[in-house]
Amino acid sequence: MANRTETRAERGHRTIHAGGEWLAASSGATRDIIDPADAQPFAVVAEGDEKDTDLAVAAARRAFDAGEWPHTPVAERAALLRRVADLLVRDREELGLLESRDAGKTVEEGRVDIDCVADAFRYFADLVAGEAPGRVVDAGSPDIHSVVVHEPVGVCAMITPWNYPLLQASWKIAPALAAGNTFVIKPSEITPMTTIALIDLLVEAGLPTGVANIVTGPGHTVGARLAEHPDVDLVSFTGGLVSGTKVARAAAVTVKKVALELGGKNPNVVFADACETEEGFDTAVDQALNAAFIHSGQVCSAGGRLIIEESVRERFVAELARRAAKIRLGRGTEDGVECGPLVSEQQRAKTEDYVASALAEGAVLRCGGKRPEPSPERPEGGYFYEPTVLDQCHREMRVVREEVFGPVLTVETFRTEDEAVALANDTEYGLAGAVWTADAGRARRVAGRLRHGTVWINDFHPYLPQAEWGGFGKSGVGRELGPAGLAEYRESKHVYQNLAPKPARWFAG
Repeated sequence: MANRTETRAERGHRTIHAGGEWLAASSGATRDIIDPADAQPFAVVAEGDEKDTDLAVAAARRAFDAGEWPHTPVAERAALLRRVADLLVRDREELGLLESRDAGKTVEEGRVDIDCVADAFRYFADLVAGEAPGRVVDAGSPDIHSVVVHEPVGVCAMITPWNYPLLQASWKIAPALAAGNTFVIKPSEITPMTTIALIDLLVEAGLPTGVANIVTGPGHTVGARLAEHPDVDLVSFTGGLVSGTKVARAAAVTVKKVALELGGKNPNVVFADACETEEGFDTAVDQALNAAFIHSGQVCSAGGRLIIEESVRERFVAELARRAAKIRLGRGTEDGVECGPLVSEQQRAKTEDYVASALAEGAVLRCGGKRPEPSPERPEGGYFYEPTVLDQCHREMRVVREEVFGPVLTVETFRTEDEAVALANDTEYGLAGAVWTADAGRARRVAGRLRHGTVWINDFHPYLPQAEWGGFGKSGVGRELGPAGLAEYRESKHVYQNLAPKPARWFAG
């Protein structure tokens, strides 16, 4: 990454950015960032706390209340977002590698993430630049000009997860900036590196001082303070259900706007007619692997629940397990590796606990279920876990009810369409799901009955910047991406202008 007065290496652990300055934590505390492939530290960041958070919020508040960004013409804001997208493309290889080392995913997945981040910045640039200046409201009189206009919310607090660090940050930062807001972002303390790099790119692109601020630190201090801070106007959180409910409670005290994306337990429903041809069968199996095991299953929309029609279950699961056992595990930077490690020892232990409980409750292990042997591609200290297929599962099992966030696929069966829908909807979550069938009528019918925010038909995992992303039930509130994603970062104002004012004549005078 060129053309900087100070490189990240030279800056060291000054990773808090507030009011245009890179700072160390006020306490002096630091945190090692661990490469999950070998459990060794590869970077050091500041461990911020409430004091650092207050400093960053104050900078964002000044930049919004007295700065130029909220009043910058839309065309100029859009142009800046496009410059950021160009810089992301320029630094694609370095950022993709950094994402791989930080989160454990393969470099190829990291590169795809950077492409998607650039797409998000371009999309919101185009969206805001192409909008009408306001919605005219017919007041029924030629003497009245009435219009609804959109204004930025103000200071936005953003709390992002560890699995897709830069992608999830872009889904918040791009629309917030397009709408004219300032922000403070807290990336996951486990995977903060690419978000820190993005702040550098925003500065390089010409974003005014104080608009973009970042505090690296843990959720229980930095995240909690952001959620409750009286000078924050909106808090957007992506992460787990427990933390999300805490954010909502804290934000309720000051009646902030809140957007929550809290994960899912996503069904992948496969009807027998999708497997009638060899091509159809192979595609459905391949996509079931993709649904469950991309990024080692550490995806909020992971298709971790295979719900398969009984007549094809044995053949389908046998082939699925055969191929899952051949997935090449290793360090994401190694050629030929298809799946990286879990992000932490804690996450691997959690996955092991879910598998153990499933087996105790009667699940049948078809493949995986253990740590792999070390190899040149898999250092002994890495947090690797084999892709795991658990057959003969049922709704009462913890592994079926709760979000695992690991490479674990459970198998349930059905006989009728109604039973398939009932199983797919039998979850507290409602983020995403898929339907596989050769019957177009059934596809639309079942998709219409599923209570999930995104439903794929004969596919899994694609998303479009133009679409809206969010869920039902305990998957959260609010929407990201699409026009609704921009609307999250705006307030509506009704401007009523009387061109020929007259006395009201309500009172004697």
